[in-house]
Amino acid sequence: MNNTPLEILKTVFGYNQFRGQQRKIIDDLISGQDALVLMPTGGGKSLCYQIPALLREGVGVVISPLIALMQDQVDALKQLGIRAAFLNSTLTVQESRQVEQQLRNNELDLLYIAPERLKITTTLEFLKSLKISLFAIDEAHCVSQWGHDFRVDYLNLSIIHEQFPNIPRIALTATADERTRLEIQQRLQLEDAPLYISGFDRPNIRYTIVPKQAGKERQQLLDFIRKHHRGDVGIVYCMSRKKVDAIAAWLNEKGMTALPYHAGLSAKERQENQQQFLKRDNIVIVATIAFGMGIDKPNVRFVAHLDLPKSVEAYYQETGRAGRDGAASNAWMAYGIQDIVILKKWIAESEADEIHKVLETYKLDSMLALCEQVHCRRQTLLQYFGETMEEPCGNCDCCLNPPTTWDGTIPAQQALSCIFRTGQRFGVSHLIDVLHGIQTSKIRQHKHDEQSTFGIGKNLDDGQWRSVFRQLIALNFVEVDFAYNTLKLTDASRPVLRGERRLMFRPDIKTEKLTRQRTVVKQTKTVDDWKTRFWKALLDKRREIADAQNVPNYTIFQDATLMMMIESKPETLEEFVEISGVGEHKLKLYGEAFLSIIRVFLILEDKDLSSSQISIEVFKMGLEITKIVEYRQLQAATIYGHLTEGIIGKELKLSEVVLLPDDEINEIKTVIENLPAEYGKAIKPVVEHFDGKYSYDVLRCIRATLGKISTETAAKPVKSLFIF
Repeated sequence: MNNTPLEILKTVFGYNQFRGQQRKIIDDLISGQDALVLMPTGGGKSLCYQIPALLREGVGVVISPLIALMQDQVDALKQLGIRAAFLNSTLTVQESRQVEQQLRNNELDLLYIAPERLKITTTLEFLKSLKISLFAIDEAHCVSQWGHDFRVDYLNLSIIHEQFPNIPRIALTATADERTRLEIQQRLQLEDAPLYISGFDRPNIRYTIVPKQAGKERQQLLDFIRKHHRGDVGIVYCMSRKKVDAIAAWLNEKGMTALPYHAGLSAKERQENQQQFLKRDNIVIVATIAFGMGIDKPNVRFVAHLDLPKSVEAYYQETGRAGRDGAASNAWMAYGIQDIVILKKWIAESEADEIHKVLETYKLDSMLALCEQVHCRRQTLLQYFGETMEEPCGNCDCCLNPPTTWDGTIPAQQALSCIFRTGQRFGVSHLIDVLHGIQTSKIRQHKHDEQSTFGIGKNLDDGQWRSVFRQLIALNFVEVDFAYNTLKLTDASRPVLRGERRLMFRPDIKTEKLTRQRTVVKQTKTVDDWKTRFWKALLDKRREIADAQNVPNYTIFQDATLMMMIESKPETLEEFVEISGVGEHKLKLYGEAFLSIIRVFLILEDKDLSSSQISIEVFKMGLEITKIVEYRQLQAATIYGHLTEGIIGKELKLSEVVLLPDDEINEIKTVIENLPAEYGKAIKPVVEHFDGKYSYDVLRCIRATLGKISTETAAKPVKSLFIF
């Protein structure tokens, strides 16, 4: 075993250097110290305990709430040559005993277990009988009752320190504000452990938040995907199970591959859909917040929210599932008034105590503030977690298309006055009708056409008024009566009504028309060059290997590693292992398989070879004719013509190109040699003679090996072979 962290990083994981605070955390853990680590998704948290587990004596025990994903986590480690296993309720008694025996025999480097197993006395006694190198508590924010992913079983994890006081512990999370950090430290007894905060910024993610257009939110989502992410992997979050099912079905109708995921599905269906998402490309999963934690799929290119998350923490955690590989990705969200109403209602009607309700309201207000932001969203997002970004990010909608605020003081006064004069007993749609001066039966019934606010708002359309009301609610000038879904004024509205406070509103940006978006997609997607075909060939090889092992594609090699193969074009195993993400174990398993693809494409790019020579060379390397056709984007007849030249020039044998028994080839040769002279080089009579058994390409290839055929030698057997 290599004996330094850097050697392990290179030989096992295939990386040349540590990032950020990784090395310091690893060194602390190796020396026996505890650690609390806050590191953004994709920042390399797992290395912080995996490398120490490989270097310290014994087995590293990882506590994770993600039972459904443990198999995939273990499979990914095995791809690296790491001896890993898990113990959870999905195993049979016999399978559990096998894992326990491996542990007794010191045959494992890492063991994954669910937190509830630590409540079982026999589990604790069994762990005490083992040599344990460390405990890693993943998704540590689940211990916080103030957090958005609270798991009651995590409250029992202080038992680790109590029962195993001399074994180092590391707690890790990607999402935790100051209150949550303090609770993690207290409940896990990590008050004396070093706190490592690596920063929350995910610069590769572009944040975009748009208002919902009434009745058009599905189309908004579809336009976004078609414009930016055709064929990409993505996650769409919705608030309710019913909406998840509806959106998934609708996306499938629009030609996408979309699967639902929520707690209302059977455990089997959830597991099947999750596995399909992990193992396939070109797939979208539509889910409630029940999905996502622990998902390691690195090439998720977008996360879309069709409803408002209930907190900035939830938003950050969910959007962080995009772009784990560091490549450019999108976090897109559409939200509207109804989202605010529903979430505020949930808080008001929950059974939580008042302290928790106040906190949840604060979190929702912070989320609304992020949505209505007119300056850099990333600065606001990071500020929420106590981090300062001095300059705007340049990679959010507010930076790329700065909104021009407008003076909404008078419309705000009109809206607030309308709420007051109609008795604070009506919803947004009715209030807009009053402001527009529409004579509905409801307005006449309540005599609202006699109010001074009737018809005073005709200068704004329906969408603009909805934007005004939404922002008034977000700013807490208006609150919702959840019993009737009506609007009421708050005390904060008084200065606005009296003209003592000026309000600047964010304008709603109209979505571009789909026709324009389709044009953009066509312009960017039709370029099909050598690099594109190279990329597809590598993806196909990865998929072939992964399918054979029934593991997710990315556990073989991540997209970033495949892209580096294209850029660096290694020709030997020594060069191949220098690619980031290629360790010694994967080099042995997959090096030659991927080098064979790389070597083929180096020949395809060789400008010194003729077209025929290229086809002949890659065929000699073992490439099938169908693949040559695909990679070169030429007709099969053309490729057969190239290979025929190779046969004539004695670079290839006919038996290598035409995979037929000798007796069949000889029979075909006889028929061709005895073809009547008037048919010249025609192949159709030969095809018809054999009732279409052999293709034109194969027959032409065989004919070409015969050389010139004289009319004299062709005369004698004609009558016995052809009847015209």
